[in-house]
Amino acid sequence: MINNDKVLSMLGLATRAGKLSSGEFSTEKAVKDGKAFLVIIAGDASDNTKKLFTNMCAFYKVPLQIYGTKETLGHAMGKELRASLALTDKGFSDAVLKLIDQEPGERR
Repeated sequence: MINNDKVLSMLGLATRAGKLSSGEFSTEKAVKDGKAFLVIIAGDASDNTKKLFTNMCAFYKVPLQIYGTKETLGHAMGKELRASLALTDKGFSDAVLKLIDQEPGERR
């Protein structure tokens, strides 16, 4: 659970640094504009949302992770619920991917 907190802390830092887009529209725009280095989708997001971003990220060659819940992702950003977010900074995205890769347990 410690790494989980680190991932969410990193997302909070990215938010405060202005290096994160959240919400379906902003995430989609960041991917299509070539600004997204990593897309994270909440595990409890709808199947349509997961399919949309899985296909879009495959097409635009952007890494995608399914991580956390809408509540935990939103809370990390100081917002309500967030089903999708895009990291728009290479350093933050590399750090988050590294933390997620270290995480024990299930990966989707």
